[in-house]
Amino acid sequence: MYEIPPTAAMQRWSVSVDGTRAIFACAPWLEDHTADRVLPRLWPGRGLGVSDTDAAGFAAAIAETMKAPSYWIASHAAARAWQDQPWSPARRDHDDGFVYFAGPCGESGTAVGYRPAYHLPLALRDLRGLRIRLAAYLRGARIPG
Repeated sequence: MYEIPPTAAMQRWSVSVDGTRAIFACAPWLEDHTADRVLPRLWPGRGLGVSDTDAAGFAAAIAETMKAPSYWIASHAAARAWQDQPWSPARRDHDDGFVYFAGPCGESGTAVGYRPAYHLPLALRDLRGLRIRLAAYLRGARIPG
């Protein structure tokens, strides 16, 4: 396992690469005692959600991870046609300020619904598609990314 060097653009995000997956972690704000309001959300095997304030940092963390040699090895080994997009377009929930993407995040389980999570495990081969969906959302929302 190795760590992706953090950049200022990644903001609160950090990334570890373990074999063929990346594990994204978003540090909670120190002054906010309700972690469930600021942590990313995970529905194991079904999708993920990040707050609007963390979306640009998440996009930067994905971009930095895609620079790693292990990303290129994994994406080449599992080459997909561009139309085999595993991620849905972004769905923003205006009530909670989160943006959600259905797709392959974490291991499928029996849990139902999105839950706060300290880590978002993603297969390296699936990062490109998520980066595309996230960039499209940020461009449409006019959030710098």
